[in-house]
Amino acid sequence: MLEAILLKRISLTGWIIIGLVAGILFGAVLPGPAKQLAILGTIFLRLIKSILAPLLFGTLVVGIAGTGNVKTMGRIGGKAILYFESVTTVALFVGLGAVNLVKPGVGVQLQHGTGAGVAQTSTSFSAILEHTFPASVIDAMARGDVLQIVVFAFIFGAACAAIGSKAGPVVSFCESLSEVMFRYTNYVMLFAPLGVFGAMAATVGDKGLGVLLNLGKLVATLYGAQAFFVVFVFGTVTAIARIPLRRFIAYVREPFLLAFSTASSEAALPIALENMERFGVPKHIVAFVLPTGYSFNLDGSTLYLSLAAMFVAQAAGVHVPFGTQILMMLTLMLTSKGVAGVPRASLVILAGTLATFNLPVEGIAVILGVDTLMDMARTSVNLLGNCLATAVVARWEGVDLSDAAIEEERAAATA
Repeated sequence: MLEAILLKRISLTGWIIIGLVAGILFGAVLPGPAKQLAILGTIFLRLIKSILAPLLFGTLVVGIAGTGNVKTMGRIGGKAILYFESVTTVALFVGLGAVNLVKPGVGVQLQHGTGAGVAQTSTSFSAILEHTFPASVIDAMARGDVLQIVVFAFIFGAACAAIGSKAGPVVSFCESLSEVMFRYTNYVMLFAPLGVFGAMAATVGDKGLGVLLNLGKLVATLYGAQAFFVVFVFGTVTAIARIPLRRFIAYVREPFLLAFSTASSEAALPIALENMERFGVPKHIVAFVLPTGYSFNLDGSTLYLSLAAMFVAQAAGVHVPFGTQILMMLTLMLTSKGVAGVPRASLVILAGTLATFNLPVEGIAVILGVDTLMDMARTSVNLLGNCLATAVVARWEGVDLSDAAIEEERAAATA
Protein backbone atom coordinates (compact mmCIF):
# COMPACT_ATOMS: atom_id res chain seq x y z
CA MET A 1 0.00 0.00 0.00
CA LEU A 2 2.78 2.40 0.99
CA GLU A 3 4.69 1.54 -2.19
CA ALA A 4 1.64 2.36 -4.34
CA ILE A 5 1.23 5.74 -2.61
CA LEU A 6 4.92 6.57 -3.12
CA LEU A 7 4.76 5.60 -6.80
CA LYS A 8 1.83 7.96 -7.30
CA ARG A 9 3.41 10.81 -5.38
CA ILE A 10 6.79 10.77 -7.13
CA SER A 11 6.64 13.15 -10.09
CA LEU A 12 8.29 12.58 -13.45
CA THR A 13 11.01 15.02 -12.37
CA GLY A 14 11.60 12.89 -9.28
CA TRP A 15 11.86 9.72 -11.38
CA ILE A 16 14.35 11.40 -13.71
CA ILE A 17 16.54 12.34 -10.72
CA ILE A 18 16.29 8.77 -9.44
CA GLY A 19 17.29 7.47 -12.88
CA LEU A 20 20.23 9.90 -13.01
CA VAL A 21 21.62 8.87 -9.60
CA ALA A 22 20.93 5.16 -10.16
CA GLY A 23 22.72 5.32 -13.53
CA ILE A 24 25.84 6.85 -11.97
CA LEU A 25 25.91 4.22 -9.21
CA PHE A 26 25.26 1.31 -11.58
CA GLY A 27 27.97 2.51 -13.96
CA ALA A 28 30.47 2.81 -11.11
CA VAL A 29 29.71 -0.60 -9.55
CA LEU A 30 29.12 -2.67 -12.70
CA PRO A 31 30.93 -0.91 -15.56
CA GLY A 32 30.82 -3.91 -17.92
CA PRO A 33 27.04 -4.45 -17.97
CA ALA A 34 26.49 -0.67 -17.73
CA LYS A 35 28.08 -0.11 -21.15
CA GLN A 36 25.35 -2.27 -22.70
CA LEU A 37 22.65 0.03 -21.29
CA ALA A 38 23.52 2.78 -23.77
CA ILE A 39 20.72 1.32 -25.91
CA LEU A 40 18.15 2.72 -23.43
CA GLY A 41 19.40 6.27 -23.91
CA THR A 42 19.61 5.77 -27.67
CA ILE A 43 16.02 4.53 -27.88
CA PHE A 44 14.76 7.45 -25.81
CA LEU A 45 16.56 10.03 -27.94
CA ARG A 46 15.32 8.40 -31.16
CA LEU A 47 11.74 8.59 -29.87
CA ILE A 48 12.24 12.24 -28.97
CA LYS A 49 13.61 13.02 -32.43
CA SER A 50 10.51 11.42 -33.97
CA ILE A 51 8.41 14.08 -32.21
CA LEU A 52 10.25 17.21 -33.34
CA ALA A 53 9.31 17.66 -37.01
CA PRO A 54 5.51 17.10 -36.79
CA LEU A 55 5.23 18.96 -33.47
CA LEU A 56 7.19 22.01 -34.65
CA PHE A 57 5.35 22.13 -37.96
CA GLY A 58 1.89 21.78 -36.39
CA THR A 59 2.36 24.27 -33.54
CA LEU A 60 4.13 26.91 -35.64
CA VAL A 61 1.59 26.84 -38.50
CA VAL A 62 -1.33 27.08 -36.06
CA GLY A 63 0.40 29.87 -34.12
CA ILE A 64 1.19 32.01 -37.18
CA ALA A 65 -2.13 31.35 -38.94
CA GLY A 66 -3.93 32.13 -35.67
CA THR A 67 -2.50 35.63 -35.50
CA GLY A 68 -3.91 36.38 -38.96
CA ASN A 69 -1.19 39.01 -39.33
CA VAL A 70 2.21 38.36 -40.87
CA LYS A 71 3.44 41.77 -39.64
CA THR A 72 2.85 40.63 -36.06
CA MET A 73 5.14 37.63 -36.56
CA GLY A 74 7.75 39.84 -38.22
CA ARG A 75 7.69 42.14 -35.21
CA ILE A 76 8.00 39.19 -32.82
CA GLY A 77 10.91 37.81 -34.86
CA GLY A 78 12.73 41.13 -34.73
CA LYS A 79 12.32 41.40 -30.97
CA ALA A 80 13.45 37.80 -30.49
CA ILE A 81 16.64 38.29 -32.56
CA LEU A 82 17.46 41.53 -30.70
CA TYR A 83 17.07 39.74 -27.37
CA PHE A 84 19.07 36.72 -28.55
CA GLU A 85 22.04 38.81 -29.66
CA SER A 86 22.07 40.89 -26.47
CA VAL A 87 22.04 37.92 -24.10
CA THR A 88 24.52 35.75 -26.02
CA THR A 89 26.96 38.67 -26.12
CA VAL A 90 26.76 38.93 -22.34
CA ALA A 91 27.29 35.14 -22.12
CA LEU A 92 30.51 35.38 -24.13
CA PHE A 93 31.91 38.06 -21.81
CA VAL A 94 30.89 36.14 -18.67
CA GLY A 95 32.85 33.14 -19.95
CA LEU A 96 35.80 35.37 -20.83
CA GLY A 97 35.76 36.98 -17.40
CA ALA A 98 35.56 33.63 -15.59
CA VAL A 99 38.47 32.04 -17.47
CA ASN A 100 40.69 35.11 -16.97
CA LEU A 101 39.85 35.22 -13.27
CA VAL A 102 40.28 31.52 -12.40
CA LYS A 103 42.85 30.58 -15.11
CA PRO A 104 41.92 26.86 -15.16
CA GLY A 105 44.32 26.13 -18.06
CA VAL A 106 47.47 27.23 -16.25
CA GLY A 107 49.55 24.14 -15.42
CA VAL A 108 47.69 21.79 -17.75
CA GLN A 109 50.01 19.98 -20.16
CA LEU A 110 48.58 19.59 -23.65
CA GLN A 111 48.90 16.23 -25.42
CA HIS A 112 50.32 17.23 -28.80
CA GLY A 113 50.00 15.16 -31.93
CA THR A 114 46.27 14.40 -31.89
CA GLY A 115 43.40 16.29 -33.41
CA ALA A 116 40.86 14.67 -31.07
CA GLY A 117 38.84 13.52 -34.02
CA VAL A 118 37.12 16.89 -34.41
CA ALA A 119 36.94 18.38 -37.89
CA GLN A 120 37.93 22.00 -38.39
CA THR A 121 35.36 24.36 -39.81
CA SER A 122 35.44 27.62 -41.70
CA THR A 123 31.71 28.31 -41.73
CA SER A 124 31.00 31.59 -43.52
CA PHE A 125 27.99 33.87 -43.13
CA SER A 126 26.82 33.03 -46.66
CA ALA A 127 27.00 29.29 -45.91
CA ILE A 128 24.96 29.74 -42.73
CA LEU A 129 22.40 31.87 -44.59
CA GLU A 130 22.11 29.31 -47.39
CA HIS A 131 21.67 26.49 -44.89
CA THR A 132 18.79 28.35 -43.23
CA PHE A 133 16.46 27.84 -46.20
CA PRO A 134 15.32 24.29 -47.02
CA ALA A 135 15.49 22.86 -50.54
CA SER A 136 13.04 20.19 -49.36
CA VAL A 137 11.01 20.27 -46.18
CA ILE A 138 10.82 16.47 -46.28
CA ASP A 139 14.61 16.29 -46.26
CA ALA A 140 14.77 18.87 -43.43
CA MET A 141 12.28 16.83 -41.38
CA ALA A 142 14.16 13.60 -42.06
CA ARG A 143 17.40 15.17 -40.80
CA GLY A 144 15.68 16.92 -37.89
CA ASP A 145 17.01 20.32 -39.00
CA VAL A 146 15.09 22.57 -36.61
CA LEU A 147 16.00 25.87 -38.27
CA GLN A 148 14.91 24.77 -41.76
CA ILE A 149 11.64 23.34 -40.40
CA VAL A 150 10.95 26.65 -38.62
CA VAL A 151 11.61 28.68 -41.80
CA PHE A 152 9.32 26.47 -43.91
CA ALA A 153 6.55 26.42 -41.28
CA PHE A 154 6.80 30.20 -40.86
CA ILE A 155 6.28 30.82 -44.60
CA PHE A 156 3.62 28.11 -44.80
CA GLY A 157 1.75 29.58 -41.81
CA ALA A 158 2.01 33.07 -43.29
CA ALA A 159 0.45 31.75 -46.51
CA CYS A 160 -2.38 30.18 -44.51
CA ALA A 161 -2.99 33.48 -42.71
CA ALA A 162 -3.00 35.37 -46.02
CA ILE A 163 -5.68 33.27 -47.75
CA GLY A 164 -7.96 33.20 -44.71
CA SER A 165 -10.90 30.80 -44.49
CA LYS A 166 -9.79 28.70 -47.46
CA ALA A 167 -6.87 27.48 -45.34
CA GLY A 168 -9.25 26.42 -42.56
CA PRO A 169 -8.98 22.65 -43.18
CA VAL A 170 -5.20 22.80 -43.29
CA VAL A 171 -4.99 24.84 -40.07
CA SER A 172 -7.48 22.48 -38.36
CA PHE A 173 -5.34 19.52 -39.41
CA CYS A 174 -2.21 21.20 -38.01
CA GLU A 175 -4.03 21.98 -34.75
CA SER A 176 -5.09 18.33 -34.42
CA LEU A 177 -1.56 17.23 -35.32
CA SER A 178 -0.02 19.37 -32.58
CA GLU A 179 -2.51 18.06 -29.97
CA VAL A 180 -1.77 14.46 -30.97
CA MET A 181 1.98 15.09 -30.79
CA PHE A 182 1.67 16.61 -27.31
CA ARG A 183 -0.10 13.42 -26.16
CA TYR A 184 2.54 11.37 -27.98
CA THR A 185 5.17 13.34 -26.06
CA ASN A 186 3.50 12.46 -22.77
CA TYR A 187 3.75 8.76 -23.65
CA VAL A 188 7.40 9.04 -24.67
CA MET A 189 8.25 10.94 -21.47
CA LEU A 190 7.21 7.91 -19.43
CA PHE A 191 10.36 6.28 -20.80
CA ALA A 192 12.55 9.25 -19.77
CA PRO A 193 13.77 7.87 -16.39
CA LEU A 194 14.93 4.64 -18.08
CA GLY A 195 16.57 6.60 -20.89
CA VAL A 196 18.44 8.83 -18.41
CA PHE A 197 19.44 5.77 -16.36
CA GLY A 198 20.86 4.00 -19.41
CA ALA A 199 22.71 7.05 -20.75
CA MET A 200 24.39 7.86 -17.41
CA ALA A 201 25.21 4.22 -16.62
CA ALA A 202 26.87 3.77 -20.04
CA THR A 203 28.86 7.01 -19.73
CA VAL A 204 30.19 6.25 -16.24
CA GLY A 205 30.72 2.57 -17.13
CA ASP A 206 32.76 3.50 -20.19
CA LYS A 207 34.83 6.38 -18.80
CA GLY A 208 34.68 5.61 -15.07
CA LEU A 209 33.91 8.03 -12.25
CA GLY A 210 36.95 9.94 -13.47
CA VAL A 211 34.68 11.55 -16.06
CA LEU A 212 33.10 13.36 -13.12
CA LEU A 213 36.44 14.32 -11.53
CA ASN A 214 39.12 14.88 -14.23
CA LEU A 215 40.01 18.45 -15.08
CA GLY A 216 37.99 19.49 -12.06
CA LYS A 217 39.14 23.10 -12.17
CA LEU A 218 37.87 23.56 -15.75
CA VAL A 219 34.55 21.89 -15.00
CA ALA A 220 34.14 23.86 -11.76
CA THR A 221 34.91 27.11 -13.58
CA LEU A 222 32.32 26.34 -16.25
CA TYR A 223 29.64 25.40 -13.72
CA GLY A 224 30.42 28.45 -11.62
CA ALA A 225 30.22 30.75 -14.65
CA GLN A 226 26.96 29.14 -15.81
CA ALA A 227 25.49 29.51 -12.30
CA PHE A 228 26.58 33.17 -12.18
CA PHE A 229 25.00 33.75 -15.59
CA VAL A 230 21.71 32.09 -14.59
CA VAL A 231 21.41 33.87 -11.23
CA PHE A 232 22.57 37.36 -12.16
CA VAL A 233 21.90 37.72 -15.90
CA PHE A 234 18.72 35.66 -16.16
CA GLY A 235 17.66 36.93 -12.74
CA THR A 236 18.06 40.55 -13.90
CA VAL A 237 16.14 39.86 -17.12
CA THR A 238 13.34 38.20 -15.13
CA ALA A 239 13.08 41.19 -12.81
CA ILE A 240 13.12 43.76 -15.63
CA ALA A 241 10.50 41.87 -17.65
CA ARG A 242 8.41 41.27 -14.49
CA ILE A 243 8.13 37.53 -15.02
CA PRO A 244 6.71 35.62 -12.01
CA LEU A 245 9.85 33.79 -10.94
CA ARG A 246 8.41 31.06 -8.73
CA ARG A 247 5.87 29.91 -11.31
CA PHE A 248 8.43 30.17 -14.12
CA ILE A 249 10.79 27.88 -12.20
CA ALA A 250 7.96 25.40 -11.64
CA TYR A 251 7.29 25.15 -15.39
CA VAL A 252 10.92 25.01 -16.59
CA ARG A 253 12.19 22.64 -13.90
CA GLU A 254 11.26 19.44 -15.73
CA PRO A 255 12.61 20.32 -19.20
CA PHE A 256 15.73 21.83 -17.59
CA LEU A 257 16.46 18.62 -15.69
CA LEU A 258 15.79 16.53 -18.78
CA ALA A 259 18.20 18.65 -20.86
CA PHE A 260 20.82 18.38 -18.12
CA SER A 261 20.58 14.62 -17.63
CA THR A 262 20.51 13.72 -21.34
CA ALA A 263 22.80 16.55 -22.59
CA SER A 264 20.29 16.91 -25.43
CA SER A 265 18.29 20.04 -26.20
CA GLU A 266 16.08 18.01 -28.52
CA ALA A 267 15.03 15.75 -25.64
CA ALA A 268 13.60 18.72 -23.72
CA LEU A 269 12.08 20.70 -26.62
CA PRO A 270 8.64 19.03 -26.82
CA ILE A 271 7.91 19.32 -23.11
CA ALA A 272 9.36 22.86 -23.04
CA LEU A 273 6.93 23.90 -25.80
CA GLU A 274 4.01 22.49 -23.84
CA ASN A 275 5.07 23.88 -20.46
CA MET A 276 5.72 27.42 -21.70
CA GLU A 277 2.29 27.48 -23.30
CA ARG A 278 0.80 26.32 -19.99
CA PHE A 279 2.85 29.03 -18.27
CA GLY A 280 0.81 31.57 -20.21
CA VAL A 281 2.94 32.46 -23.24
CA PRO A 282 0.73 32.59 -26.38
CA LYS A 283 1.09 29.63 -28.72
CA HIS A 284 2.35 31.65 -31.70
CA ILE A 285 5.16 33.16 -29.60
CA VAL A 286 6.22 29.85 -28.04
CA ALA A 287 6.11 28.01 -31.38
CA PHE A 288 8.32 30.59 -33.09
CA VAL A 289 10.73 31.88 -30.42
CA LEU A 290 11.62 28.61 -28.68
CA PRO A 291 12.76 26.57 -31.72
CA THR A 292 14.39 29.62 -33.35
CA GLY A 293 16.39 30.11 -30.18
CA TYR A 294 17.87 26.63 -30.65
CA SER A 295 19.96 28.11 -33.46
CA PHE A 296 20.41 31.74 -32.36
CA ASN A 297 20.21 31.78 -28.56
CA LEU A 298 22.73 29.25 -27.29
CA ASP A 299 23.65 31.08 -24.08
CA GLY A 300 25.26 28.11 -22.36
CA SER A 301 27.22 27.07 -25.44
CA THR A 302 28.55 30.56 -26.22
CA LEU A 303 29.67 30.99 -22.61
CA TYR A 304 31.42 27.61 -22.82
CA LEU A 305 33.13 28.50 -26.11
CA SER A 306 34.76 31.67 -24.80
CA LEU A 307 35.90 29.84 -21.68
CA ALA A 308 37.20 26.78 -23.58
CA ALA A 309 39.12 28.81 -26.19
CA MET A 310 41.01 30.72 -23.52
CA PHE A 311 41.53 27.52 -21.50
CA VAL A 312 43.41 26.03 -24.46
CA ALA A 313 45.51 29.20 -24.80
CA GLN A 314 46.39 29.05 -21.08
CA ALA A 315 47.17 25.32 -21.26
CA ALA A 316 49.47 25.94 -24.25
CA GLY A 317 51.20 28.82 -22.45
CA VAL A 318 50.12 31.30 -25.13
CA HIS A 319 49.50 34.89 -24.05
CA VAL A 320 46.42 36.31 -25.80
CA PRO A 321 46.16 40.15 -25.64
CA PHE A 322 42.80 41.58 -24.60
CA GLY A 323 42.19 43.01 -28.08
CA THR A 324 42.70 39.56 -29.60
CA GLN A 325 40.36 38.08 -27.00
CA ILE A 326 37.65 40.51 -28.10
CA LEU A 327 38.24 39.58 -31.75
CA MET A 328 37.99 35.92 -30.75
CA MET A 329 34.66 36.62 -29.06
CA LEU A 330 33.33 38.29 -32.21
CA THR A 331 34.43 35.28 -34.26
CA LEU A 332 32.68 32.89 -31.87
CA MET A 333 29.55 35.05 -31.93
CA LEU A 334 29.30 34.71 -35.71
CA THR A 335 30.36 31.09 -36.16
CA SER A 336 28.10 29.74 -33.40
CA LYS A 337 24.91 30.75 -35.24
CA GLY A 338 22.86 28.24 -37.18
CA VAL A 339 24.95 25.13 -36.45
CA ALA A 340 22.98 23.67 -33.55
CA GLY A 341 22.17 20.55 -35.58
CA VAL A 342 25.85 19.64 -36.11
CA PRO A 343 26.98 16.72 -33.89
CA ARG A 344 29.29 18.05 -31.15
CA ALA A 345 28.70 21.49 -32.67
CA SER A 346 30.50 23.34 -29.87
CA LEU A 347 33.68 21.31 -30.38
CA VAL A 348 33.53 21.85 -34.15
CA ILE A 349 33.21 25.62 -33.67
CA LEU A 350 35.97 25.58 -31.06
CA ALA A 351 38.32 23.70 -33.42
CA GLY A 352 37.78 26.28 -36.14
CA THR A 353 38.36 29.19 -33.77
CA LEU A 354 41.56 27.67 -32.36
CA ALA A 355 42.90 27.15 -35.89
CA THR A 356 41.99 30.73 -36.86
CA PHE A 357 43.97 32.19 -33.97
CA ASN A 358 46.91 29.75 -34.28
CA LEU A 359 46.13 27.98 -31.01
CA PRO A 360 46.77 24.22 -30.77
CA VAL A 361 43.72 22.22 -31.85
CA GLU A 362 45.22 19.41 -29.74
CA GLY A 363 43.75 21.24 -26.76
CA ILE A 364 40.40 19.73 -27.65
CA ALA A 365 41.82 16.31 -26.75
CA VAL A 366 42.18 17.55 -23.18
CA ILE A 367 38.66 18.94 -23.07
CA LEU A 368 37.11 15.88 -24.72
CA GLY A 369 37.53 13.77 -21.60
CA VAL A 370 35.07 15.90 -19.64
CA ASP A 371 33.03 17.23 -22.55
CA THR A 372 30.01 15.10 -21.64
CA LEU A 373 29.89 16.59 -18.16
CA MET A 374 30.26 20.14 -19.52
CA ASP A 375 27.73 19.46 -22.26
CA MET A 376 25.13 18.79 -19.56
CA ALA A 377 25.64 22.28 -18.15
CA ARG A 378 25.68 24.19 -21.42
CA THR A 379 22.68 22.29 -22.86
CA SER A 380 20.49 22.89 -19.82
CA VAL A 381 21.39 26.61 -19.74
CA ASN A 382 20.62 26.81 -23.48
CA LEU A 383 17.18 25.35 -22.77
CA LEU A 384 16.57 27.65 -19.80
CA GLY A 385 17.61 30.69 -21.82
CA ASN A 386 15.21 29.85 -24.63
CA CYS A 387 12.31 29.29 -22.24
CA LEU A 388 13.06 32.68 -20.67
CA ALA A 389 13.24 34.25 -24.15
CA THR A 390 9.65 33.18 -24.91
CA ALA A 391 8.45 34.79 -21.69
CA VAL A 392 10.43 37.99 -22.32
CA VAL A 393 9.08 38.37 -25.87
CA ALA A 394 5.55 37.70 -24.57
CA ARG A 395 5.94 40.47 -21.97
CA TRP A 396 7.41 42.72 -24.67
CA GLU A 397 4.23 42.07 -26.66
CA GLY A 398 2.13 43.17 -23.69
CA VAL A 399 1.07 39.72 -22.44
CA ASP A 400 0.23 39.63 -18.71
CA LEU A 401 1.95 36.57 -17.22
CA SER A 402 0.97 37.27 -13.61
CA ASP A 403 -0.65 34.49 -11.60
CA ALA A 404 -3.98 36.33 -11.40
CA ALA A 405 -4.13 36.97 -15.15
CA ILE A 406 -3.40 33.33 -16.01
CA GLU A 407 -6.01 32.02 -13.56
CA GLU A 408 -8.58 34.46 -14.94
CA GLU A 409 -7.82 33.38 -18.52
CA ARG A 410 -8.11 29.69 -17.63
CA ALA A 411 -11.38 30.27 -15.82
CA ALA A 412 -12.78 32.06 -18.86
CA ALA A 413 -11.66 29.22 -21.14
CA THR A 414 -13.41 26.57 -19.03
CA ALA A 415 -16.58 28.62 -18.53
